[in-house]
Amino acid sequence: MSDLSAFSLDGKRVLVTGANTGIGQGIAVSVARAGGEVVAVGRSSMAETVEKVEAAGGRIQPFACDLSDGEAVKTLLDRVWGQCGPLDGLVNNAGIIRRSASTELSEADWDDVIDLNLKAAFLLCQAYGRKLLDEKRAGRIVNIASLLSFQGGIRVASYTASKHGVLGITRILANEWASKGINVNAIAPGYIVSNNTEALRADANRSAAILDRIPAGRWGTPDDIGEAAVFLLAPASRYMHGAVVPVDGGWLAR
Repeated sequence: MSDLSAFSLDGKRVLVTGANTGIGQGIAVSVARAGGEVVAVGRSSMAETVEKVEAAGGRIQPFACDLSDGEAVKTLLDRVWGQCGPLDGLVNNAGIIRRSASTELSEADWDDVIDLNLKAAFLLCQAYGRKLLDEKRAGRIVNIASLLSFQGGIRVASYTASKHGVLGITRILANEWASKGINVNAIAPGYIVSNNTEALRADANRSAAILDRIPAGRWGTPDDIGEAAVFLLAPASRYMHGAVVPVDGGWLAR
């Protein structure tokens, strides 16, 4: 295997959830640049992502799916398999955040975040794992965790719980599937320019405090996460199982 081929996704088909914007869009474009075909899943228009992927010379198949609907999640991979063919990789990126003091967090806000960020991610891993095992295929799963897989945060109880859970399912599935040729790993993004951090970036004091702690001195970009995802989807990471890669500008090193 040449040095370049170890980092290539040429001939690979990768599903990315939440690919319509932000980190998911960045991952989709990075996969395309690495030679992979993108299956982009989201519940809103994918037009911008399609344009960016095609501009990068890549191929993309958009699928509309509301991942907060458990039944829709369970049938998604059957739809993709039938229309596009088998998947070589799955990136669980879709997620939401609800900010509230823990004493005020509603049960609905708890359920909405846990259902999308954790339950849907697990159900997709489960469905994908079943297909790979039934067909004796190798595959890659990359789950998008968070700095709050390691820390507590403030005013984001359901999000923190969900991201601790994402790291947990990454590890247990790696334990169960590593010997079957299925790599399950995670990325823990730091503070990235995305919809989820819009409120923080709009607060001048909070934004300044965050930047002051980041050794790199800047907010991350979706491309920063996308390139890390390509590595975990590519042959170069073949002996990585149950790992979590912080891509945080050095935040956790402080």
